[in-house]
Amino acid sequence: MKITKEIFIEDLVRELPESVEYLMKHGIRCLICGEPAWGTLETAAKEKGFQPEQIDVFVEELNALCEV
Repeated sequence: MKITKEIFIEDLVRELPESVEYLMKHGIRCLICGEPAWGTLETAAKEKGFQPEQIDVFVEELNALCEV
């Protein structure tokens, strides 16, 4: 699976369950405590104040998780 910033959070979590911990670590989505997980990775990251270059790093790191 290739992760892009346009991936929907729901799809990301379904395809890569390890992403939940990664996202929570970065404060993007608190899936366990019930925050809605609608929208894309990019939208969610922007809502938390991350810049485009930081979002690109998230995409790279999440893709690296897929390879493990």
